[in-house]
Amino acid sequence: MINPFEILETINMIDKENLDIRTITMGISLKDCASPDVDIACRNIYEKITKKAKNLVSVGCEIEKQYGIPIINKRISVTPIANIVDALSLKSTENCVKLAKTLDKAAKAVGVNFIGGYSALVHKAMTCGEAALIESIPEALAATDIVCSSVNIGTTKAGINMDAVAKMGEIVRRTAEKTGDKNGFGCAKLVVFMNAVEDNPFMAGAFHGEGEGECVINVGVSGPGVVKCALEKVKGKPFGIVAETIKKTAFKITRMGELVAQEASKRLGVPFGIVDLSLAPTPAVGDSVAYILEEMGLEKCGTHGTTAALALLNDAVKKGGVMASSYVGGLSGAFIPVSEDAGMINAAKIGALKLEKLEAMTCVCSVGLDMIAIPGDTPSETIAAIIADEAAIGLINTKTTAVRIIPAIGKKVGDTVEFGGLLGTAPIIEVSKYSSADFIKRGGRIPAPLQALKN
Repeated sequence: MINPFEILETINMIDKENLDIRTITMGISLKDCASPDVDIACRNIYEKITKKAKNLVSVGCEIEKQYGIPIINKRISVTPIANIVDALSLKSTENCVKLAKTLDKAAKAVGVNFIGGYSALVHKAMTCGEAALIESIPEALAATDIVCSSVNIGTTKAGINMDAVAKMGEIVRRTAEKTGDKNGFGCAKLVVFMNAVEDNPFMAGAFHGEGEGECVINVGVSGPGVVKCALEKVKGKPFGIVAETIKKTAFKITRMGELVAQEASKRLGVPFGIVDLSLAPTPAVGDSVAYILEEMGLEKCGTHGTTAALALLNDAVKKGGVMASSYVGGLSGAFIPVSEDAGMINAAKIGALKLEKLEAMTCVCSVGLDMIAIPGDTPSETIAAIIADEAAIGLINTKTTAVRIIPAIGKKVGDTVEFGGLLGTAPIIEVSKYSSADFIKRGGRIPAPLQALKN
C-alpha cells in the first residue's frame, strides 16, 4: 500500500528533484519478417512495427497525465537486424541501409523517440549478413534520424573477437566522418558492447534479444537528483548510513517504475519484461551522478576516491531497487555518460576527469565509456584499442561494458561539441599519443578467461 505521505514525497521528487521515467521501451521480435527479398522484408518490418507499437506513445502520454509522472522517452527495440540480413539473397550494404531506412520510417510513423536494434552479435565470428550490416553502419546512421546501432564484440564465455574490435575502430571513425556536419552525431547512436544484455531499454544499445518473446514492455527509471537530495540530509555521516539512504531512495524510485511498467503492460496488452534500475543523468543542473559522488565528500568527480564512491552508489542502487520489483534487468546501476551529465561535463572541462579515470570507474558501474568526445584526428587503431581495454574489463569481471565514443572531426582537446537535448555537451578529452596499431593488427580472438568455465 502507498500512503499519502509517500504520494506527497513522490510529487516533491518529481517537482523539485528531476525524478522521471526515462523510457518505456517496447521490444518487438522481427524474426517472422525475414525474407530473401529485401522489399518484402522491409514491408513486413514496417507493418509489424506500426501494428505492435501504434498505441505506445498515446498510452505513455495517458499514464503521464493520470499519475503526473514524466515519461521522457517512448522507444522501440527490435531483433538484431543482422539476423534479417542473413536471410536476404543479396547481403549488400545497400540492402542493409534500405532496412535501416525502413526502421526509421516505421519509428517515425508511431511517434517514438528512438528505435534500437540495427545490431549484430559477433562475439566469436561474423556471418556474411553480420559483416554486411557492420560495413553499412556509417551510411545507415547518416541516412536515418532515430535509428540506433550496437555491435557485441565479446562475451566472458567466448572471449573478445579482436577482428571485430579492429573493424569497429574503423566503423566508429567512418561514422564520425560521415556525420561530421552534425558533430559526429552518428557516433552518439552507436554502441560497441561486451556481454550485451537482451532486455536493455536504454539507447543507443537496446535490442530485442534472442531469448525474448514476441513483444515486451521494459522500463528504465532515472533519479540522480533524488539521490543527491537524499544524501544532502546525511552530510558527514558514515558510509553505512550513506548506503542505507541510497537503498531506500532507490526503492522509492523503482517502485514508481514498476507502477508505470505494469500500467503500460496492461493498457497495451503486452507482457511486462523488466525494470532497469539505472540512474540515468541529464545535462540539467542537479540531475547528475557526478554531483552524487561529490555529495559524498569528493571536491570534484574524478579525484582520488571517485571509484570507491561510485562502487558504493552502484551497489546500493541495486540492493534498494531489487526490493521494489520482482523483475529487475537491463543494465541496472549508475550510468556515467560524460556529455549527458552536468557534473561530468564540468569535471572533464577543468581536467579533473580524464579517460583513464573514466575507465577505472567503469569497473564498478553499469556500463562503460559513454558519450565521450575525443580529438577528430584519433586513428581508428586507437579507437579500437580503447574498445579492447573496455571489453577486457567486462571479460574479466563478467559484466556488461560498452563504448560510445565520438571522434569530433576538426576538433582538438580544449574544444567542445554540442548535441543538444538529453545528449548534452561533450568536452574533447585527450587520448594517448602513442600508437596501438601493431597490437590491433594481430587480430584473432582473445580467449575466454578461466571464470568462463563455470560448468
